Amino acid sequence: MKTCKEKAAEWGISERTVNNLCNNKRIPGAVKVGKSWQIPDDAERPIDKRIKSGNYMNSAAVTEKKALPIGISDYIRAQSEYYYVDKTLLIKEFLDKKPLVSLFTRPRRFGKTLNMDMLRVFFEISKEDTSVYFKDKAIWQCGREYTKHQGQYPVIFLTFKDVKFDSWEATIDKIRGLLQVEFGRHLELKESDKLAEYEIEYFSKILEAKANEVELTSSLENLSRMLFKHYGKAPIIIIDEYDTPIQEGYAKDFYDAIIRFMRNFFSGAYKDNKNLSYGFLTGILRIAQESIFSGLNNLTVNSVMDEDYDRFFGFTYPEVHQMMKYYGVSDKDEELKDWYNGYRFGNTEIYNPWSVINYISKGCIPQAYWVNTGKNEILEDVLKSATDDVAEKLYALLQGERVIARIDQNVVYRSLSEDTENIYSLLLVAGYLKALTKELQGDGSYLCEVSIPNREIAAVYKNEIFSHLLQIGAITRTTAE
Repeated sequence: MKTCKEKAAEWGISERTVNNLCNNKRIPGAVKVGKSWQIPDDAERPIDKRIKSGNYMNSAAVTEKKALPIGISDYIRAQSEYYYVDKTLLIKEFLDKKPLVSLFTRPRRFGKTLNMDMLRVFFEISKEDTSVYFKDKAIWQCGREYTKHQGQYPVIFLTFKDVKFDSWEATIDKIRGLLQVEFGRHLELKESDKLAEYEIEYFSKILEAKANEVELTSSLENLSRMLFKHYGKAPIIIIDEYDTPIQEGYAKDFYDAIIRFMRNFFSGAYKDNKNLSYGFLTGILRIAQESIFSGLNNLTVNSVMDEDYDRFFGFTYPEVHQMMKYYGVSDKDEELKDWYNGYRFGNTEIYNPWSVINYISKGCIPQAYWVNTGKNEILEDVLKSATDDVAEKLYALLQGERVIARIDQNVVYRSLSEDTENIYSLLLVAGYLKALTKELQGDGSYLCEVSIPNREIAAVYKNEIFSHLLQIGAITRTTAE
């Protein structure tokens, strides 16, 4: 992102003119931070409306377009080698609020891992000057109050996005390996003269992948204590896609084992841990009923229903508009909106980022890109529990109608057998429904008017729900056609 002064020099016009263009919304992607405008690096000078004839020629040299970051969750690589949608103001919003432990729940492929890696790079102590990865981003224009935190904390970072196995034994082996790698990122501790001998022995045990299950449950608690001793500053602990192994445990019959492990694992990391500066978690669901976060009264949950951080996961319209302009496909705006827009996080309309970048990179061919990244296990599971009433409402959704549903953000898979109305809550948090209206209830749930977000999700419903409704005889083939 650049200032009005920098863009004025680039375009050969006055700073005041650039500021007026921003005020008149003539520069897509421009955002106001405090009293100053921040303009995307690749923003082009708007056409002078005073030109009455002839073609406007952009004097800037034609440059090769950056590739789109399909499947890239490495922040340093994404922002340097690919087209990067600047989400660094997430850092500002966090530092303004300063919650001790934050849980962000969003559908899969909505940028959770990339954002968590961005937080890691920003906050983590490093031998290299990592500020270079932020000096052209929006966060750097926010002033010393925010930039003083850059590179100042030890960071523990784990992502469970690939912990998908058929047994508890394989799952705990994978977690053991992830901890081995993370401890290996902090090899300075092995030679630290500030740690006790037993701490060095424990560190080596994790590093050699010899720790048993009980020892692994206290790994984050122990590592955070050792980092605090070594650096004199409590670390930040980031756990990405924390619920992936829990979902696998539910599907593969080792649910009790993974819940028991995670309860102790998270408790050591986030509950009453005096060696913690801040904590971040991401996932699709808030797993609360099994008491994974039991007693964690310092946890702030940010879901698709909340207004806080609502624009930082997924793409907003200005971001998509700027991207389409950059790639010269602005004429496809309506088609892209029809297929991949329609999500509502808090009060913000959101585009599916995975589908948008795939759509543009594949020549603007509309397909169900997002749903093809998984097996849609959530739909498969909830359909098994669908009653006649639920089947009727799902069919109404398929017809483009709106349905009234109670949304409980604490719902988990096991509760489907207790109340099939919980299906709508699962579908909403997983990205298969959007809430058009919401009314907070006394028990903390919401009464919502829900609908299918867009054509991409409608295609999934048609393929999977139609076939299920046909199978159980809820509709006839003639009706389906």
